[in-house]
Order: sequence, then C-alpha cells, then structure tokens
Amino acid sequence: MPSFDILSEVNKVELKNAIEQANKEITNRFDFKGSDARIELKEKELELTLYADDDFKLSQVKDVMMNKMAKRQVDVRLLDEKPKEKIGGDKVKQVIKVKNGIETELGKKIQRLIKDSKIKVTAAIQGEVVRVSGNKRDDLQAVIALCKSKVDEVPLQFENFRD
Repeated sequence: MPSFDILSEVNKVELKNAIEQANKEITNRFDFKGSDARIELKEKELELTLYADDDFKLSQVKDVMMNKMAKRQVDVRLLDEKPKEKIGGDKVKQVIKVKNGIETELGKKIQRLIKDSKIKVTAAIQGEVVRVSGNKRDDLQAVIALCKSKVDEVPLQFENFRD
C-alpha cells in the first residue's frame, strides 16, 4: 500500500551555517564594535540565544540572523521566540527555540483536514510525523497538494514516499 510521511524539520547544517555567517557579520559591523553582541547555538536542544548590549542592538542582531537564514533557505516560521531577559546592567538576551517535528495539535489539524477532504486515504500521527497511506498514488499526490495549500503555520516536508 503506497504511503508517505508529512514532517516539519529544519536543515541543521544550513541553520548552523546561517548562525556562523550572522556572527561573522556582527563582529565585522561598525555599529557592533566593542559590544557583546553574538548568537549562540545549542545544537542538541536546537536553541538559539541572542546576546546584546540593549534592546535596539538585540533587534539588530535578530535582523542580521533572519537575513542570513533567509539567504540559506532556513524557514523562519520554525522559530519560537521567548521573551527578552535582562542579564545585568543594560545587557539583554533572548532565547529562540527552533521547532522540530509536527506538534500534536498541528498533527490533529492535518489529520482532520485530510479526513474532511473525502480523499480515500488514512492519516495516522506517529510521534512527530503524520503517516498517510492509501491505495492509489494519485490520492496521495492530492493529499500533498491539499497540505501545501492549506497548512501554512510551519513548512512541511513530504518524505518516505513508498509504492
């Protein structure tokens, strides 16, 4: 029975490269000279921490990071920003979580969308992946087109297409 998986994950290599490029630009920019502006990436937790001397510089660091991510095709919809924190004096930091996998709520929404479309396939949530299986390849391709047009909260990838 043909099937495929719907998932949402970031390309970790491109994310790391974008962060390194952003840090390089921050160290070379004139308006950041002598400041403690930087971006740290914790790869295991997929968590970014932005540091800056004040709120304005923090927003500038975030802009540089977003531009570098856009150039490397890292979708910024995967970023979950936490509130800013003061860390002594005027210095501030902000933690940004990188979403990886489809959350249960979004998985249920995708499952409901597929069920309501009356396409003859079954969708099952398996951890952070939604597995779709059906009898015809055309039905599965219709589900892919439906998900691409209706789900825009996070970028979706369609993998493990099996006949």
